[in-house]
Amino acid sequence: MTIEICRTVTTTTPLPVAFDYLADFTNTAEWDPGTVRTTRTEGDGGPGTRYTNVSTFLGRRTELTYVVEEYRPRSHIALRGENATVSARDTMSFAVIPGGGTEVIYRARFELKGIAAFVAPLIRPAFRRLGDQAERGLRDALDRLNP
Repeated sequence: MTIEICRTVTTTTPLPVAFDYLADFTNTAEWDPGTVRTTRTEGDGGPGTRYTNVSTFLGRRTELTYVVEEYRPRSHIALRGENATVSARDTMSFAVIPGGGTEVIYRARFELKGIAAFVAPLIRPAFRRLGDQAERGLRDALDRLNP
């Protein structure tokens, strides 16, 4: 079972600042509502960089290993996260908006595995709430970066 979240966030923060902040996946605890902590375990932030993400979802703590699959400076990042119950793919695409701000399109696609796949229809609303919270968190974090 696949669940996808897609949100568009606009901010007055300049694109280079927004990109650099979000490309450093260790910042997820500042904007992703479920993240407890993310640590970089290998790499320099570009393709092949590995992160360990500890999150909570529906009261349960889980750990995913994320790997940067795509990295196009100032325009696009894609990461894949894996554990025993989910395969996640997060992408962020960036564009300059009139006036010098930034538009970020954030997509998170979750492929649930095993027993989690069977309960997916029941937890779909929780993923929708997670997307709404992530959108607010992204906007707030990016807006704080703009002096």
